[in-house]
Amino acid sequence: MAKAILEFDLNDPDDNMAHRRAVKSTDMAIVLHELVYNLHKRIERELDAREFSKGEDVTDYDVMDIYRQRIGELLEDNRINIDELIN
Repeated sequence: MAKAILEFDLNDPDDNMAHRRAVKSTDMAIVLHELVYNLHKRIERELDAREFSKGEDVTDYDVMDIYRQRIGELLEDNRINIDELIN
């Protein structure tokens, strides 16, 4: 059996940042998976429903805004604060 031990000096700012990134790596992988495999289809269904229910065309700006909102929701749902992970 192979083992790995990660050690961080939490008093060192660079190590502290690396530690936070390591701790959030699974959550970040979940968000990336959602972005790659599910987000487009989810937004497509949302836009179709909006056009059908409101009878209005959706602009490119609307689409970009929805993408930004959904990405923000994914990050929030997985407790990922980008500002804490990037200097």
